[in-house]
Amino acid sequence: MKYLAALAGLAGFILLPHFIGEYYVEIMILFMINLILASSFRLITTVGDWSLSHIVFMGVGAYTTALLAKYLGWPFWGTVLIGGMASAAVGLAVVFPLLRTKGFGFFIGSFALGEFIRLIWVKFHFPFGGPRGMIGIPSIELGDIDFYEATPYYYLVFIFTVLCQVVLYRIDLSRTGRVLKAIYADEDLSKCIGINVARYRAMAFSVSAFFAGIAGVLLAHRLGAIDPKNFDVNTMVYLVIWVVVGGVGTFWGPIIGVAIMMVIGEAARPLAEWRPLLFGGILIVFLTLLPGGLENLILRFKEMLEKLRSAGESQPAE
Repeated sequence: MKYLAALAGLAGFILLPHFIGEYYVEIMILFMINLILASSFRLITTVGDWSLSHIVFMGVGAYTTALLAKYLGWPFWGTVLIGGMASAAVGLAVVFPLLRTKGFGFFIGSFALGEFIRLIWVKFHFPFGGPRGMIGIPSIELGDIDFYEATPYYYLVFIFTVLCQVVLYRIDLSRTGRVLKAIYADEDLSKCIGINVARYRAMAFSVSAFFAGIAGVLLAHRLGAIDPKNFDVNTMVYLVIWVVVGGVGTFWGPIIGVAIMMVIGEAARPLAEWRPLLFGGILIVFLTLLPGGLENLILRFKEMLEKLRSAGESQPAE
């Protein structure tokens, strides 16, 4: 049943651009890029760490592909993996001093190191363009396909989104994923049975940064321009809200959160000045009343239906 639902969802995404306007195709492109970003962020939370620098690793991927494409003439196909690997390498360098911290210390320390990286982009006009960022990032080329158009780029992002989601899902189900969850459940016990906690925490952080870098590459080539404001703490807060609203207990939580919050964001677009207040209120409501996110509400609803079904089956027939 799950696989049939997944196939139906994939078919819907494949056909969708032919039934909606170009504006909504652009929204769906952004939605899929955000899916990669949010799902990769969940990998960090699986081990119990919460970072405020994840959006910066998206920026590392974006700036890497922009520099290689604009100054060296590298094609997208040669920079996409390099952008991800550059983000992973920077993520490994960032997490190394953070391994001595946990909880709030990790949270604030990651913000400080991420902001340090972002300020490098702000201060150095060459090659990063300073506060104005970089413009004129070349569009993607592949034969006669014009990826400047929204629909071809939609399918390109769709392919990368599916690939990233499959890999992240397999990691979640793998032995490594179970080890990460065991560390979150009881770090001291994990150490006692021989798990190298520091290594797994660093690996989760670096791998999540890799996928954030992929999202950054896709974003940079779609926008054609990037600047440091695209990757500041305000944007990071929105990412945290997506994940909190959806939940991090299952792989599907962040996907639910991104979908719901982007719909709310689009609906509230006429009230642009009030959106930060709206999102902040939503965050407070979920942290206080539904800390497990919407996925927890769905699980409770399923449990309730199962209890009602069991109660109905246990009643004797008249």
